Amino acid sequence: MAFAGVAAASGAELNQLDLDQCKKTLFQMLIETRARFGGSRPALVDSDDKVLTYDELVRAALALGHALKKGTSLGEHVGIMLPTSLASIVSFFAVSAFGRVPTMLNFTSGAAGIMSAMRTAVVKRIVTAHRFIELAKLDALAAELSKSAETVYLEDIRKKLSIIDKAVAGIGQFMPRLVTSRTAHESPGVILFTSGTEGEPKGVALSHSNMLSNIKQVSVHEAFFPHDIMFNPMPTFHCFGLLGVFVPLFLGMKSVLHPTPLRPHEIVKRIKETASSIMLSTDTFMSQYARVAETGELKTIRMAVCGAERVRDETRRLLRKKHAIEPVEGYGLTETSPIAAANQPGDNRPGTVGHLMPGMQAKLEPVEGIPDAGRLFLKGPNVMLGYIRADNPGVIEPVEDGWHDTGDIVSIDGEGVITIKGRLKRFANVGGETISLAMVENCASALWPDHYHAAVAVSDERKGEQVVLVSTNPDAKRADLLSWAQRHGVAELAVPRRIVHTDSIPVLGTGKPDFGSVEKIALAKIRP
Repeated sequence: MAFAGVAAASGAELNQLDLDQCKKTLFQMLIETRARFGGSRPALVDSDDKVLTYDELVRAALALGHALKKGTSLGEHVGIMLPTSLASIVSFFAVSAFGRVPTMLNFTSGAAGIMSAMRTAVVKRIVTAHRFIELAKLDALAAELSKSAETVYLEDIRKKLSIIDKAVAGIGQFMPRLVTSRTAHESPGVILFTSGTEGEPKGVALSHSNMLSNIKQVSVHEAFFPHDIMFNPMPTFHCFGLLGVFVPLFLGMKSVLHPTPLRPHEIVKRIKETASSIMLSTDTFMSQYARVAETGELKTIRMAVCGAERVRDETRRLLRKKHAIEPVEGYGLTETSPIAAANQPGDNRPGTVGHLMPGMQAKLEPVEGIPDAGRLFLKGPNVMLGYIRADNPGVIEPVEDGWHDTGDIVSIDGEGVITIKGRLKRFANVGGETISLAMVENCASALWPDHYHAAVAVSDERKGEQVVLVSTNPDAKRADLLSWAQRHGVAELAVPRRIVHTDSIPVLGTGKPDFGSVEKIALAKIRP
């Protein structure tokens, strides 16, 4: 394998002491954080404004965990199907404290997707809640899943907590090592799943140390303070949302949880009411919040961290002009726990994802037809243990030599600043020329900034592939886009052959465009 260039992380580096601090389990880190900041310190705020302190979180996790461990074995993968909430986080630590592995299930992926994930990770038990199933109208889904796994409801468990369960919590809050299971820090701490934008999701096994290393990296790279309040509407079945809970929790910050990113008016109201200073989101959701928020409603936000997809120029302009917020764009993958690179408020470079996290290395493999960029490989303490694939259920396939092939095409400048060009699978071959679908979308967004656009490549008998743009702009015409491209020096090959219209661009529960569904829309319009 030929590599072109090596990029080391810039800025503060992780030293051996930093890494040694990550050689523990997530529950052990929770206990240490409680000791550092005090058990009475507020840690989590739920959507109904219920506050959980560190002491209450530890007690709840121990009582619930002791009850939940019955009927499971050490190291078993236990499914958690809950929205971003106190219930989700308590359940996570409850499962983790007793040596079981929280396996986060994406309830937006439907019965087939969830059952595929369960088979891949060999999940025999699912933890959920009656209230969630009722509010989300998932009764049919729950009934279907119960045919393949034992479904445990939190309300039922709480009603049946025994004296022993409560005693374990009472004793464990003072002497946690006496009641919890001994787990190695390099063992799996969580199982997550890839988003499935380009195929069947794979299980991603992250160790306790992987997650803690990334939290340490982020804390060194970015400026977070104990007095900050982080607002997190991202789902905890996605690594971005899960890290959005652990970063504030382990840095002594209050974390405000919201069960869904899909309610912009509610989210803007809660940000204002809680005086949140940091928020996590994707470009798709952030632009919605910026539009519905009145001037001044987001004034407490000092840092808006965007990931999972490219931040569009129009989103930046809207946030800057209306709310005086400059979004901080980062780059991450589930496989890197997840943050691999990020801009910084004092060194924010729009159009890039900033520098690598401290302690990481990057290599670029040349890709034919794509000059001045390459296929990105990453290595570091936050890189996953390995994949769990559907054809090898429950088995973690280690990362070869510690290097993870991201499948992303990037450029890295002389200062180590990374620019994402797109996923390798998101390039089309048109008449022998390599075309970035992301660039096609960028051009459409520049011309029609008030609408959403997604480009896909479909087979073409003459040119191998043709690019089709799916747009929410009912007036979008190829001639207008071609004229814009000519004025701005963009090659005509980068102008989509066809433009089809849709009411909305399908997105996954993580906020990423669902390109599989976009392709179906495109094909239905051009090949009815």
